[in-house]
Amino acid sequence: VQLQASGGGLVQAGGPVRLSCAASGRTFSSYVMGWFRQAPGKEREFVAAIRWSGSPTYYADSVKGRFTISTDDPKNTVYLQMNSLKPEDTAIYYCAARKPKFSNNFYAPNEYDFWGQGTQVTVSS
Repeated sequence: VQLQASGGGLVQAGGPVRLSCAASGRTFSSYVMGWFRQAPGKEREFVAAIRWSGSPTYYADSVKGRFTISTDDPKNTVYLQMNSLKPEDTAIYYCAARKPKFSNNFYAPNEYDFWGQGTQVTVSS
């Protein structure tokens, strides 16, 4: 399995950025795909998750109403559209894939089985 994240960069506060995660290596139709982020000196934290089918979606309270996670099945890609960015959104963003499990905990990093390499998002004030 390979997850290739891209789309990060430097953006001004209030601006948008769209991250992409290209997935390959298997069929992901039964997977949950997640985005996490890690700021310097902080633990990796949950941002958003989605079932590959497109619903339901899950968001951290800190990003609700500003970020949108989606999937494009023909392109095998997961997106994270980030709007109204704030300096506190600055972090390395990682995409991850979670195999089907009995647990419905989509928020913990250790529930995910595969990880991409991360892409830096820096929001300037």
